Amino acid sequence: MLSQAVEDYLKVIYKLQRENERVTTTDLAKAMKVSPASVTNMVKKLAKMRLVQHTSYQGVGLTKAGEKVALEVVRHHRLLELYLKEALGYSWDQVHDEAEKLEHHISEEFEERIFEALGRPAFDPHGDPIPTKDGKIQATDFDPLSEAEPGDVLVIRRVDDGDPELLRYLAELGLTPMVTIEVMSKQPFNGPLIVRVGESQHAVGREVARNIFVTPAEKG
Repeated sequence: MLSQAVEDYLKVIYKLQRENERVTTTDLAKAMKVSPASVTNMVKKLAKMRLVQHTSYQGVGLTKAGEKVALEVVRHHRLLELYLKEALGYSWDQVHDEAEKLEHHISEEFEERIFEALGRPAFDPHGDPIPTKDGKIQATDFDPLSEAEPGDVLVIRRVDDGDPELLRYLAELGLTPMVTIEVMSKQPFNGPLIVRVGESQHAVGREVARNIFVTPAEKG
């Protein structure tokens, strides 16, 4: 049985790989909030376990075995987030931290019962895809709202879940997954976007808009 620390490292490497092809030990130290020396020691341990590959100046990457473990932890986490919100009434800004505490401790049977009770969901409350039991994950090709132009009619697909305060703010504006919005205007010099949500209009700063991911709404 793998330790919680090992699973945490593999999950973080997986997430960093999706953002950048090359994951450095410096990236890992920053993400894990530990010293570079601690990261180096753990990476050596993971390499001996054949869960990662590490080459000097090339960065750290998951092996197939490491990716399988990482995706299982991600599946636990995202199912727990959805269960906490849908079944227990947590708000979407609270579920991440609670799921972090629980993800290492649920059995495969409990995971499957949550999955079935929730109607075999494909996405968590923030719009992130839930990996399947056999380690497959739906590809997402979403653009940040910050790149949208006036006149675009869009559907919010995913919101970055790293900042609870941001999630609370977006919930107040109604900017949540599966909501349709229209970009009314885009101010120059990195100014805000004015978006229509239902009957309301809101100014969304460019930095906030970078954390909201969208696709074009289907016409008709």
